Amino acid sequence: MSIKEKIKSDMITAMKAKEKERLDTIRFIQAAIKKQEIDTRVDLDDKAVTAILMNLAKQRRDSIDQFRKGGREDLVKKEEGELAILQSYLPEQMSTEELTKVVESAIKETGATGRKDMGVVMKAVMDKVGGKAEGSAISELVKSRLS
Repeated sequence: MSIKEKIKSDMITAMKAKEKERLDTIRFIQAAIKKQEIDTRVDLDDKAVTAILMNLAKQRRDSIDQFRKGGREDLVKKEEGELAILQSYLPEQMSTEELTKVVESAIKETGATGRKDMGVVMKAVMDKVGGKAEGSAISELVKSRLS
């Protein structure tokens, strides 16, 4: 079952169970996917849907940080709930050890020697992990290894 099919199935389940928060989040996810499909005029595959979900999850994390700084715990709870639902559709995230191995092999493959090669290494790592790690975590590891 593709991610889009799972989302649609979960939407029907949430409707029947009258889970308003879950239903609202799933509808938001579907709207983001549909918008991308309309913009690109392409039926999205799981890789593209995963990229959208990762972007939405990143937005939620940023919002949580901002709401915490602003003292809005009510909005923090709402965003955390949405983030949990988003993460249920994302592939399991790689551990730091696994990610470190991927970064080190990408550095060897690309022949990177310093920070000027960071973009090349980032691209190689992103192609390998494909949604199983956050860009910020990858960036931190690449920076530390290339320093």
